[in-house]
Amino acid sequence: MTIGKLYYKSTSVLDDRLKEECGIFGIYNHKDAAALTALGLHALQHRGQEACGINSFDGKNFYSVKRRGLVGDNFTSKKIIDQLPGNCAIGHNRYSTTGLPIIRNIQPFFADLHLGGISIAHNGNLTNAIQIRDRMVKDGAIFQTTSDTETIIQLIAKSKRTKIIDKIIDTIFQVQGGYALVMMTNKKLIGIRDPFGIRPLVLGKLNSSYILASETCALDIIGAEFIREIENGEIVVITKEGIESIKPFPKKEARPCVFEYIYFSRPDSIINGKSVYEYRKNLGRELANEVSIEADLISSVPDSGNPAAIGFSEVSKISYEMGIIRNHYVGRTFIEPTQEIRQLGVKLKHNPNKGVIKNKKIILVDDSIVRGTTSKKIVDMLYNSGAKEVHMVISSPPIKYPDYYGIDTPDVKELLAANHSIEEMKKIIGVKSLHFLSIDGVYKALGHKKRDAANPQFTDHCFTGEYPIKPLDLKNQNDKDNQLSLLSNVRT
Repeated sequence: MTIGKLYYKSTSVLDDRLKEECGIFGIYNHKDAAALTALGLHALQHRGQEACGINSFDGKNFYSVKRRGLVGDNFTSKKIIDQLPGNCAIGHNRYSTTGLPIIRNIQPFFADLHLGGISIAHNGNLTNAIQIRDRMVKDGAIFQTTSDTETIIQLIAKSKRTKIIDKIIDTIFQVQGGYALVMMTNKKLIGIRDPFGIRPLVLGKLNSSYILASETCALDIIGAEFIREIENGEIVVITKEGIESIKPFPKKEARPCVFEYIYFSRPDSIINGKSVYEYRKNLGRELANEVSIEADLISSVPDSGNPAAIGFSEVSKISYEMGIIRNHYVGRTFIEPTQEIRQLGVKLKHNPNKGVIKNKKIILVDDSIVRGTTSKKIVDMLYNSGAKEVHMVISSPPIKYPDYYGIDTPDVKELLAANHSIEEMKKIIGVKSLHFLSIDGVYKALGHKKRDAANPQFTDHCFTGEYPIKPLDLKNQNDKDNQLSLLSNVRT
């Protein structure tokens, strides 16, 4: 078996951002289940733009439509929605950490089991999927995809338990990692969140229909009521009788991914009772409390840097201006045939507002620096547009460690902060000064006095190197430079 030889990892300047793997959505007991799922996926489009899929169930049969590209390009016609009959449906937006979005890897996945059909959509990454897969292949299992999600289906199918929910519980005790799952069977809609609650999942209701989704913004778009977040380690089973909550794991303190607050979630989504927008403004406020810079104006790298820049402006009393205008109509897969075109790549997304920038000392706010390639191009663009000084402030600490739970981070050797001091980074990016928010500043902004080193309240390993779950699938257990992904490993 060979996994990974036909796949690539993009290093485009347009992709110099952290990426979340997926967005998931499920709805039970609604006559327009597929159409509402398409709307929910549209609201979650920011979580994955490579491919999308919807599975439905009409009481007798399961149906599936999978497409490459955006939801709006694939699930807007009545002709497509009519191919997905039934009052129960689940959907998935895909962003792969590595690998091409070939049809067989597009979720939701479906399998016909002894007890009936099961469909599954998965957000996250399993950290022991390769070990499980190798063992199962040796025992005769046949895998049809290169996704760790198929490992979950295979384990459910192989379980000796007699009830489907017991098979699922049996399975999740064997897997590790950060994950949120939505499953659909002949009679149930099931939501599962990993024991640390690393990946998000929420519960909503629309009249008599229950909904599971990655974020609350997917509930808003269909007019559904937000009920609550699924708890860490919780299984929610939705049937015609109502909702059952199962908590099979020993109780742990939740450690949600800190990047949901900093970057991934949509600003209008609600986490822990507060809008993501307000959390990000708080990050900017804390940053202004830690950093003092003389400047004429504050600008941001849009759109993710906007709320932090507003918060920074509030505390610093320096006016916020839109020094950079973002083009929202750029596709994610721009073809770059020549080096000359590649050099223009950043202008596809961002263009300077020259009247605001010229002869000004600027504080440029962004949420993170990954490789630094886009940051450098944006700074060069500001200077070329007449900026007198550019100071860069980042509303998170330096990213020094890769992720293994569903975020696409480069190898350590590609992370700018892992290989250079802040002074060196400043020179590489070309700014007058460079400042990052402290880790305690992050925790203050998110409602805590400081980070509890003995029991961190968030999964923050990209900053600290402290991993709540051991990444067992690393090619070399002592080599943390390897990005974990089923698709990025070549095994024979």
